[in-house]
Amino acid sequence: MNDAEILVVGANGQLGTALQEKYPGAKPVDSAELDITDRQAVESFDWSNIKIILNAAAYTNVDGAESVDGRVASWLVNTTGISNLARVSSEHDITLVHISSEYVFDGNKDNHSEDEPFSPLSVYGSTKAAGDIAASLAPKHYICRATWLIGEGKNFVRTMIGLAQKGVSPAVVNDQVGRLTFTNELVRIIDYLLQTKATYGTYNSTNDGEPASWADVARLIFTDGGFDSQVTDISTEKYFADKPDAAKRPLNSVLDLSKLHQTGFKSNDWREDLNTYVKKELSK
Repeated sequence: MNDAEILVVGANGQLGTALQEKYPGAKPVDSAELDITDRQAVESFDWSNIKIILNAAAYTNVDGAESVDGRVASWLVNTTGISNLARVSSEHDITLVHISSEYVFDGNKDNHSEDEPFSPLSVYGSTKAAGDIAASLAPKHYICRATWLIGEGKNFVRTMIGLAQKGVSPAVVNDQVGRLTFTNELVRIIDYLLQTKATYGTYNSTNDGEPASWADVARLIFTDGGFDSQVTDISTEKYFADKPDAAKRPLNSVLDLSKLHQTGFKSNDWREDLNTYVKKELSK
């Protein structure tokens, strides 16, 4: 696999940054260089040397997507944009790698498999589900479904470290359960699927390990960082009680990793990656 044949879309986000580190010879583009929501712009782009599209572009403001403008933006980026990429992938025999989300499900199952029917609770979830359908129309596609992404950028872990450094003891929801997905692990999964030429399709792509609530994750962050801050448990309902415009969130975000593991991939435990991440953050 030649880096020069890879296009990283959404190159400046958390995942895009990690993908550039993995594939330094790849061509990185952001929305200013390639507006994936513009069909003409996508079709007129020079695809002659591109064999793989790594799409890390997404509208990820879950609550913002519930607003009038956010709803439009979310559908444009998460669905129309993916449809445009899937179309050129088909036309130019390109492999499309697209990142999905557990928000395509309502969170009512204990463990979400790749073939579970879509049941989104929010506008964001609906646009991601529609984007998955669009991506699946590309003959050569990998849809990597991730949860609770942590990388180089604004994220939950950095927020909790910042609060702890200020001596704040936060209230964190204790009834949303899942696993962190570190960008380096997601990149490792993507690279493995590409390098091994795994069967095209959808793969749940998170870190492994015993699931936990956001409150449990916060406690681990404080423990790993040696902070004295304490976490107060709060339910999702109470946390969003004064936020009537907030999107509904799936309470169970745990994804079944059986299909991924059947390819021979060995997953990292999210707790180990969290410990490494926290220590790295504190050493800066």
